[in-house]
Amino acid sequence: MIVVTGATGGLGGTTVEHLLKRVPADQIGISVRDTAKAQHFADRGVRVRQGTYEDPAALRTAFAGADQVLLVSGNDPDADVVSLHRNAIEAAVAAGARHILYTSQQGAVPGNPYRPSDIHIATEALLGDSGAAWTALRNGAYGPLDQVLGPWRQTGVIAQPQDGPVPYTDRADIAEATAVILAGDRSFDGPVNLTASNAVTFEDVAKIASDLTGSRVERIVLDDEQWVAEQIATGVPEQMARLLLTWYQAARAGYFTETSPLLAELLGREPRTAAERLAAHVAA
Repeated sequence: MIVVTGATGGLGGTTVEHLLKRVPADQIGISVRDTAKAQHFADRGVRVRQGTYEDPAALRTAFAGADQVLLVSGNDPDADVVSLHRNAIEAAVAAGARHILYTSQQGAVPGNPYRPSDIHIATEALLGDSGAAWTALRNGAYGPLDQVLGPWRQTGVIAQPQDGPVPYTDRADIAEATAVILAGDRSFDGPVNLTASNAVTFEDVAKIASDLTGSRVERIVLDDEQWVAEQIATGVPEQMARLLLTWYQAARAGYFTETSPLLAELLGREPRTAAERLAAHVAA
């Protein structure tokens, strides 16, 4: 059985949808905080059990009978996420899981200034010490593009801190590839990168956006502290603004530059590009 955590979230839920196209529903289990939100999966024959990273006993029940477990990483800024991940890893091992997959992050290496990298590095170390086979899916940045580009549609400018090349990746592509790995016979050990096939800068994106809209979109580089001050002025808590700043700092330091052909291989096609995603956003 394949058990997926976080299956009512965007990445986990889409992964389950793709699994349902590849394996019988009775071979899929999910562990969720609120089982009522997963009724649509239960109705299709998926085993639904309540389980959260805060409750190791419930996790062991949710993971019972699992051959593989997909651990979707936590993102609560107020929680000890590494300890929560430890609970999940230990529960998977106790349940007898042969293989643990974990949704990590591209560039999860020492020195990366993007703070969540530390969580992924520590979790990968826990996986390495777990005694189970494991795979860390180091996913390329798959959040909404506007999250990093800012309100360029309204302003006509991409006014953000200095960046660097990033293979912005479609979350749906990552979910599909994750399902391919879970349902397939190919073995992946340790960390693997799942990214779009090309990396772009904000300067590149500004040119793409200009072509798509027929109006010039300008790229303006803001000083780090100026950007933080502007974020605070719009209501973003300073702690969050400074956390987000570390992402731009990591990008310009080259931690997200590398691309990998693996995502395309797993999909059997080229992943969606940043240009395609931007075009869809403009057309919406």
